Amino acid sequence: MNTFFGTGVALVTPFNADKSVDVKGLERLVKFQIANGINYLVVLGTTGEPATLTAEEKELVKKTIIKANNGVLPLVLGIGGNNTAEVVEEVQTTDLSAFEAVLSVSPYYNRPTQEGIYQHFVAVSAASPKPIIVYNVPSRTGSNIEVATVVRLANDCKNIIAVKEAAGDLVQAMKMIQQTPKGFMVISGDDAIALPMTLAGGAGVISVIGQGLPEKFAKLIDLGLRNDAKNSFTLQYQILESIDLIFSEGNPAGIKVILQQLDICSDEVRLPLVKASAELHQKIQTFIKNYK
Repeated sequence: MNTFFGTGVALVTPFNADKSVDVKGLERLVKFQIANGINYLVVLGTTGEPATLTAEEKELVKKTIIKANNGVLPLVLGIGGNNTAEVVEEVQTTDLSAFEAVLSVSPYYNRPTQEGIYQHFVAVSAASPKPIIVYNVPSRTGSNIEVATVVRLANDCKNIIAVKEAAGDLVQAMKMIQQTPKGFMVISGDDAIALPMTLAGGAGVISVIGQGLPEKFAKLIDLGLRNDAKNSFTLQYQILESIDLIFSEGNPAGIKVILQQLDICSDEVRLPLVKASAELHQKIQTFIKNYK
C-alpha cells in the first residue's frame, strides 16, 4: 500500500492550561501538517498521550482530527495494549471507517516470548477489519520483536502490512527489509535513523519531529525514497540536533515546545509526564531561530 510510503506523523494531543484537550490547537496542528507536505497522520499513538486520556477524550481527539483533516490525508489509529483479549475487542468494536490502518504496539510490561508476541498479533490481525501496522519499540515495551517474528507475521497474516521499527538498530531494520515479502513495509519509528533506513529500502517514517518541522522533514524522506543520498543527508544534518533536543526530556514534552514556539499549541503534558525545563525551551528556541 503506497498510502504509507513517505512521512507520517504521530500527532500530539494539545492541552489547555487546565489540562483539558485543546480542540483548536489540535485543529491547527492537523492543518499545519496538511499544508506542509506530510503524507499521513497517526492518531492516538504514543506521542498523543493516550495512556492518560479518558475514553471520552479519545473520542474527542479522533473526531477533531477527522473533521480537521476532511479526508485530505490517510489516517492511522493507534490501538494496542498488553491484554490481547481487550485489544481484539477494541479493534472489533471501534468505528474504523475513517481510518486506513491500525497501528498496534507490541505487548508491554508482560514481556512475552517471541511466540507470545506472534500469537498476540495473529489474534489482533484476525479480528481487525483494517490492515495492521505492527509497532516494535523495545525501549517502551521491554521486549524486542525479532526479525524472524516479523518475517513470520508478514508471511502468515495478509493484513499485517508493515512494521513500525523503533528499536534504533539499523542492522535489524535492514534484515527486516531484506527478509520480509515483497510489498511488506518497514517504516522507521526512530527519527534519527529514518533516512538511512529509507535509503536501505524502508518505506519512510512515522515521525515525532516531522510535525514540528514538516516541510523539511517530509522533503528529506522523499529524497531518501528517491535514493538521493547527497541532498537528503544535507537536510538530515540541518535537522539532527532538533531530534536530540526533543527527546532529551521525554516525548512529547520536547516536541510540544517546538509546537508552542510555532504558536500551534501549548507545551502542557499530563502527569506522570512533566513540561520541558526552561533550559530546554531556550535550546529549542535557539535551534528554531537558526533553523529558519
